[in-house]
Formats: sequence, structure tokens, C-alpha cells
Amino acid sequence: MAKEKRGSLVREFPMLVVVAVIVSIIIKTFLVQFFYIPSGSMENTLLINDRVAVNKLGAFFTDIKRGEVVVFRDTAGWLTPESVETGSRVRDRFKSALVFIGILPDPAKQYLIKRVIGVGGDRVVCCDADKRLTVNGVAVDEPYIFPGDLASNSDFDVTVPEGFIWVMGDHRGASADSRFHTDDANKGFVPLDAVTGRAFAVVWPIKNFTFLSSHKGLVGQGATPTPSRDK
Repeated sequence: MAKEKRGSLVREFPMLVVVAVIVSIIIKTFLVQFFYIPSGSMENTLLINDRVAVNKLGAFFTDIKRGEVVVFRDTAGWLTPESVETGSRVRDRFKSALVFIGILPDPAKQYLIKRVIGVGGDRVVCCDADKRLTVNGVAVDEPYIFPGDLASNSDFDVTVPEGFIWVMGDHRGASADSRFHTDDANKGFVPLDAVTGRAFAVVWPIKNFTFLSSHKGLVGQGATPTPSRDK
């Protein structure tokens, strides 16, 4: 009887692996994907080497809101091409398997993570007399900004087109965000169809575990969209 059980487990194991891979692919494609933080542009909200969980499903069914932290594909060349790592064949295959099931992001697709400051129709200006950003004429509080940073070191006055968002890193002095790419094809705005999802939690390392949320200073009633000006 024991031999029959062992034989049954051996036969079922490949099927269990296949099912686990299929479930992982479904989760990665439609529900949750994990991303690694390689830079300090979102400090201190996100630290270098943090891993964040990104809700992909919400981006399909609900509007992206001000204050949310989002991951998006680099469709306008904000990042430099990644160097190709060389390693052992076993290591490369293992890494490819992790990419396939969604534990690691696809290195062929470069991603960025920033905070949404303005959505379609918003006018975002830096800065008022108190050196704060204003959204549709309303000054916003940004407690997440890296200690000692200004809301922005450069002035700007933009109106976000429909179908796009204006994004900025929380470490304003170390983030090459929408402000620095106003000469690209999208004039610094990020198309909504490039958004992969909302980051909702830091999951690794364990000591940094926390849930991420929007901030009332950006999503409150005071900063409501106004009609877009001529683009």
C-alpha cells in the first residue's frame, strides 16, 4: 500500500507543478506582480532593494487617482537600456523561470515606479508662495516627500491631458520624473495604458513590510479636476 501511495505521488507531482505554474501565470497577468526597487527616487516611502506588490486588476476597473504609487512601463525612453548580465546557464534558466511565473519582472520591459500627482484635466503648478505644489489652484500637503527636499527644485505649470498622468518621485531631489522629460514624445506625461498597476505593499524585506496608500492631501475634495486648457 505504501508503494502505491508513493507511486501515485510521483505520477501526480508533474501535474501539480504544471497547475502551480498556470496559477502563477494567471496571478501575474491579471492580479498581482512583484517588483524590485533599484534606486532611491521614492525614498523614504520605498527603499533601495525593497520588493513591492502591485495590484494589476484595479488598474483595469478603476481610475488611477492622485496620490497613488504606480508602476508603469517606460514607453518614452526615460531609462537607459539595461546591460545584459552574463552568468551560468543554470542561473540564467532559473532566472528566466522566475520571470515566466512572475516572481521577477521581465528585463526586456523596463518599468518605473512613481507617485501620481495629477490626472487627466488637472493643472499642476510649482510652486506657490509657501513652496508647495498646487493642483487646480489648491495647495497640497505632501508628508511623504524625502526630508529636506523641496516640492520641486524646478518650476513648472502643466495641464494633464485626458488619458495621461503626471508623476513624481517622493525623493524630489533624486527623481528624474515627469519634470525632467517634458521634451519626450509625451511631454513628460505617462499614458494610462502604460500603467501596470498600483503598488499596495512593501513585502520584502520583512522589516520594511507596510501597506501603501493614497494621501488625502492629493485626493481631497479641494483638488477637483478642471477642464483642460489647449494642449
